[in-house]
Amino acid sequence: MRAMSPPRVQGPSHALSSPRVRTAAGRVLAWSGLAATITGAVVHDLFEGWRPPRTLAILVVAGLLLAWPLRRFARCSWASAIALYWCALLPVFADPLPVAATLLAAAAATALGGTLLRDEDLAARCIAGTALAAGVLGWLMPLPIHLRWIYLAACAALLAWQWRPLWSGLRSARVAWTDSVATAPLSAAFAVMLLGLAGTGGWLPTLQHDDIGYHLYLPWSLMLDGRHPLDPEYHAWALAPWFADVVQAVPQVLAGAEARGAVNALWLALAASGLWRLCLALGGDARAAWWTVAAWASLPLTAALAGGMQTELPTTALLAWLVVLGHRPASMRGVLAMALLAGALVATKLAAAAMALALLPWLAWRQRAALGPATVAVAMALMALVGGASYAFAAVIAGNPLLPLANGMFGSPYFPAEDFSDPRWQAGFDAALPWHLTFDTARYLEADAGAGGVVLVALAGTWLLAIAMRRTRAFALLTLALMAGLLATSQYLRYVYPLLALALPALVVATTRAEPRHWMLLLAPVIVLNLALQPRGHWMLGANVVKHALSARGADAPLYETFAPERQLAAIMRETMGADARGNVLMLSDFGPMPAEFGRRARTIIWYDPSLAARAATADRDASGEAWIQLLRDEGIGEVMLRPDELSPPRRAALERLDARPRAAVGRVEWWQLPPAGDTP
Repeated sequence: MRAMSPPRVQGPSHALSSPRVRTAAGRVLAWSGLAATITGAVVHDLFEGWRPPRTLAILVVAGLLLAWPLRRFARCSWASAIALYWCALLPVFADPLPVAATLLAAAAATALGGTLLRDEDLAARCIAGTALAAGVLGWLMPLPIHLRWIYLAACAALLAWQWRPLWSGLRSARVAWTDSVATAPLSAAFAVMLLGLAGTGGWLPTLQHDDIGYHLYLPWSLMLDGRHPLDPEYHAWALAPWFADVVQAVPQVLAGAEARGAVNALWLALAASGLWRLCLALGGDARAAWWTVAAWASLPLTAALAGGMQTELPTTALLAWLVVLGHRPASMRGVLAMALLAGALVATKLAAAAMALALLPWLAWRQRAALGPATVAVAMALMALVGGASYAFAAVIAGNPLLPLANGMFGSPYFPAEDFSDPRWQAGFDAALPWHLTFDTARYLEADAGAGGVVLVALAGTWLLAIAMRRTRAFALLTLALMAGLLATSQYLRYVYPLLALALPALVVATTRAEPRHWMLLLAPVIVLNLALQPRGHWMLGANVVKHALSARGADAPLYETFAPERQLAAIMRETMGADARGNVLMLSDFGPMPAEFGRRARTIIWYDPSLAARAATADRDASGEAWIQLLRDEGIGEVMLRPDELSPPRRAALERLDARPRAAVGRVEWWQLPPAGDTP
């Protein structure tokens, strides 16, 4: 009978759809991106003039040597020993008091978040509590209540109220850490080492231009005056979304000193834990989750953002946990926590708000079983509570809820009636953009080629595989569509960094499916290339400022003198004047930065203050200096920071006629003091 059975004939369509063929095609896609990356690096001379990041290598070797005794004698895992190494170094370079203040604020936020997310781990509770606390504080910005003793009392009350759940959560977190490391010990150690390297930016004082002139404004205002001056007359960004700056401000008020490094270390930990959880939610195992963290930590922009106050690092953490909670079984508490995180994204930046609002319909569908009318109403109220403060104040005070953006539509008198845009980042949008972002990065970011890492090209084929996989399809499509939409509007690489980070778990999971045996061999070169390109992620990385921090043994003054003399001069001014400070402080330079650390006393003639910039331009046309004299008097200027080689004749004439005298200098920057108005000859 067997001989009488006709032979089976498989047509071409069956052959093409066979598992073997699909596997082969997946492997080709997975490896093609890495091949394209190597080709692009050669064609574009990506490593021309490249110097190995020796400081990173030294820190790695030192970490392994110092972690070995813990591993050997305390019998802890390599991952735990290396984590302790990085944690011990943070207070040395970021100062113990700000680190302690950040831990206190994080513990209080965790206690607050635990009232909603009782069964979640500490990271989920912490980020939910941070969102709620910062959202409420946003509505209290103009009130003079942001004082150390009030913040301390609030933290103490939360800890006293929730100490039992908090202690239980700490014990659970210890067990969960041990289990997650034990499942993939070498991968965990690798990821923790790279995460610590990225976090070395937290050792540095605040040196970046936007931070000095903008992001320090709110934290220093709260620390100096107990309130934030909601006055766009003097700072164009005074009413801009401020969630990330509020989070920075709380430990600064508690410590009486900047806590940016410690806060960024917290954001790194929250983002890493969120991406780790997201990888598991998308079908990966613990080893894939650790490699996801390693891939994210290796990105040059991760290290660059850890050294500043830009919003993309907290945006990454908020997005990751928003999606993680969306993958949890449907529950009312989960929906409300997602509303808190979505509100925090709205309160962070318009780009972050767009990401959250685009993800919400998909996440709502996943949580549809818990979306009753009452739950939806409460969730929307929480989202408005957390995300609405800056927009409401801007609408009432300035007539433009998005000030200084979209002023062509709203016509606020505080800013020119035109839409805010930067023509530098309109290089064009086409299918070759991922290639250009990777190998011609200077057109899309203030950095050198390769500053964005190589993921966009190296894992391009993997992204297609993630779209083909049922478990990751919707998520991969959403992140890709969101990246394309943002890049179509503005081709600025940093704005889409959170989405690139958010896509990594799906890309790693797709890689493990395409190459089950050798997927680490595919990801390892990508991570190594990213690490090699880290010095190109930002000027601070290229200048090896971490090496200077090591040489200075944590002291800020040597780094200020070398990289931000305005900040060291400001410290000298505060130390010299103390309680006798009088008048406002003007940065008399067309290139800034604004001395934002003087809070409400800070003045500038750059575009941050359009009306004063316009008046300065008019005063420059009066050679006698009389117009400048009147400007300085009208603005109540008592102290001037300037660069003598940039001082125009009208400005010099005004200072001489006012009998201004130089008091101190740091590098090219000088501090001149004006006599009281009655003492002027």
